[in-house]
Amino acid sequence: MTTAHFAKSKGLRYANPNEAGYRRQPRGGGFVYLDPRGKTVTSARLKERFRKLVIPPAWREVWICPHANGHLQVTGIDARGRKQYRYHEEWTRTRNEDKFKRLVEFGRVLPRIRARVERDLRKRSLSRAQVLAAVVKTMEQTGLRVGNDVYTRENGSYGLTTVRNRHVEIKGPRARFYFKGKSGVQRDVSLNDARLCRIIRNCRELPGAELFGYRDENGRAVDIDSKDVNDYLKEISGMDISAKDFRTWAGTLRALEILRDLPPPPRDTQTARRRREVDVIKQVAAHLGNTVSVCRKYYVDPRVFDGDRRGLLTKLEKRNARGLRACESQLIKLLAMRITKVSAESPEARRTPPSGTSSR
Repeated sequence: MTTAHFAKSKGLRYANPNEAGYRRQPRGGGFVYLDPRGKTVTSARLKERFRKLVIPPAWREVWICPHANGHLQVTGIDARGRKQYRYHEEWTRTRNEDKFKRLVEFGRVLPRIRARVERDLRKRSLSRAQVLAAVVKTMEQTGLRVGNDVYTRENGSYGLTTVRNRHVEIKGPRARFYFKGKSGVQRDVSLNDARLCRIIRNCRELPGAELFGYRDENGRAVDIDSKDVNDYLKEISGMDISAKDFRTWAGTLRALEILRDLPPPPRDTQTARRRREVDVIKQVAAHLGNTVSVCRKYYVDPRVFDGDRRGLLTKLEKRNARGLRACESQLIKLLAMRITKVSAESPEARRTPPSGTSSR
């Protein structure tokens, strides 16, 4: 489903920051807002809408969506010169819900993805399939972002598909990635895999500054980008899987692993439970290279903490499924268990359908 279709399905309007919108300009000790025709906004209703967007004063080149139901509400350049985006609350909420709901499906298809990646890693040296498989394998082992050309161009931050040769150091079967990631977080991540290091070393010999690339049928060097990786994942999984799903899976799995090794959660005070969860989130955030707030909001499925509070983690069977580690099988069972239970207890499930309608 495209971004525009998803926005429409949630009652929102797809917004393009390149279209005409409202602008903010400094004046006196504050700001004024200009409409798409360049006239000063005087409407109290619009001013109140802009106030509620809580746009940081330090942002410049501020663009505000002309539609209150636009999926993207604000863009601007922050004090460090990075382009920032503010989305509609409903957009953020539903995207997160959709992402977490897909984790069970992602976990179940992970063995298929891994099997195909292993086959492609054995293909001709520097073929497109081999290099894409190497990127996916590296991404899974390190938890690094896939990267995006826009972020690199606008913010000077990098991910796996945008890192340069200078950002990786290879010594035998080990590689070290060292670069500035999203939000300016410095990443220093090690990879211990002789086969992947051999492929990465071959990639470095290609002309150009970017690390990951391949040779096409005519022998020309071609760079790998995030779209290539996401298209590859869709092809080998047969599902709408993206690189972001790997990070959500990695963050949620790491949280489960940490919680599983802790003593049973305290039942006496909410403060103790909150402290326990914050400590777990901090560890996951350090692993992924995120802030604590971003990690909690986007990369750890809240059902893991719900399961911990209910004492479900100790009841999960420790058995490997084919192509999955024991903790991964446990995560799938936990999330599926909570989906079923929450669905059965939800108000929608208990509501009696009105006359003339059917419940699906």
